[in-house]
Amino acid sequence: MAETTEFLGTGRRKTAVARVRIASGTGKFTVNGRTIEVYFPTESLRMVVNQPLVITALTGKYDIRVNVQGGGPNGQAGAVRHGIARALIEADINLRPTLKADGLLTRDPRKRERKKYGQPGARKRFQYSKR
Repeated sequence: MAETTEFLGTGRRKTAVARVRIASGTGKFTVNGRTIEVYFPTESLRMVVNQPLVITALTGKYDIRVNVQGGGPNGQAGAVRHGIARALIEADINLRPTLKADGLLTRDPRKRERKKYGQPGARKRFQYSKR
């Protein structure tokens, strides 16, 4: 039985969580059972997702399977990017300085600010009426 070694990485961004599994292969990329072109239809989102692979010059060297939930398209793309970067370090620790220099290992702490009472949003105020 041929045992393929998989490396795991968990990525987070806003409210999205991505569980990434990479294994050496031909560059097959699936997100929630769909191809990356179907799941991330815009080129900018695909560019964000592929950033760790482009920086480390490993495009097409790994098969990547991603399970992502929560958040919207941008948050999910950021979470997948974070997960791929972490999984690449599991595969090869020597990639750490390269990925860290580009800030791909840092979890983006920005989250949506909660809505406050007496206001229509987090910071927006209701229109002031003088009379």
